[in-house]
Amino acid sequence: MTWQVFGLIVLSVSISALAQIVLKLGVSTPLDPLVRNAGRLTQAWAVISNGYVLLGFLLYGLGALVWLAVLSRVDVSQAYPFVGLGFILTLVLGALVLGEAVGPTRWAGALLVMAGIACLARS
Repeated sequence: MTWQVFGLIVLSVSISALAQIVLKLGVSTPLDPLVRNAGRLTQAWAVISNGYVLLGFLLYGLGALVWLAVLSRVDVSQAYPFVGLGFILTLVLGALVLGEAVGPTRWAGALLVMAGIACLARS
């Protein structure tokens, strides 16, 4: 795998992790009281049309396009294990951007995921 392909993998995974954070911001935005008292379809539309949710969907689409560039260059079995980096990035971004509490057990799990990715990358 070339450094260029590895860079595309990191870019794709980073965009997808950022999409998770933006989507969380969108669905965490309180609904207007009028919408809250409306029907489920109105509530669903309010969530889906939220700017953060729309941006999250856009980021996912962009991440998928970058991933297609990755798949056109390397075997999927070689590239896909690196998707696990998304768990790590999402954990870090959740803590930094959303203020989520990350305890020792989660950090230990993140280290195990990183170790697994390293093992797969060397094989």
